[in-house]
Parts: sequence; C-alpha cells; structure tokens
Amino acid sequence: MADSKLTLCDTNILIEFYKNNSSVIAELKKIGHSSMAISIVTAGELIYGALNKRELTQILKDIAHLNLLHITQPIGALQLQLMADFSLSHNLTLPDAFIAATAIHHDTPLYTLNTKDFHYIPDLVLYQ
Repeated sequence: MADSKLTLCDTNILIEFYKNNSSVIAELKKIGHSSMAISIVTAGELIYGALNKRELTQILKDIAHLNLLHITQPIGALQLQLMADFSLSHNLTLPDAFIAATAIHHDTPLYTLNTKDFHYIPDLVLYQ
C-alpha cells in the first residue's frame, strides 16, 4: 500500500505549526500541502487539545484539507505487534503505536520532533 509521495506528520508537528514555529513551517512548505498526511489518531489528538470553539473550528477546517489516513485492519494488527514488542521495553504509547503503524503500512516517512519515541521501531522511516 505504498504511497511514498506522502509524509506522515506527527501530532507535535501540527502543534508547532499552530504555534507558528518557523522551522516547522519551513519544513512543511518543503514537503508541500498535497504531500502532507496525518493519522486519524493525530486528528483526534488535535481535536481533544482544542481550547475553545474557535480553535476547534479551525482544527476541523484544517483537518478537512489534509490527507487523512484511517486505521485499517492491517494497521490495527501492526499496532498490536508494536505494542507487544515495545510497550514494556520502550514505553511505547497507544497513540504513537497507531501513528507508527500507519506510517509503516503506507510506506511513508514520519515527520516528528520526538524521534526518541520512534527511533527503535524497525521498518519505520523518520523524516529528515
């Protein structure tokens, strides 16, 4: 299910975008809007983090314009394997496991500022 033209953006990337982090914004411009993707998990985390209705409305509008990658049966199965392999040894969290499984399944790099949360996962390519 390779879609190598996409780059999956972790939740922290979108948070930094909303904080007007100039280096993240510059990198997102390099990736290009049509090549940016987020996991449905990231969409949920962004919605959960909205502080008020104005922010929620903006987040929903932004999500609607991104490539949104949903959880499928193969992604769910891969997430379970990642949790079994790394939750005890590396404290892999459920959201991060879903995001990593999504990137691996779609054969797309993951753009994150928290490389320590993912660097140990085989087959996961981190965006550089």
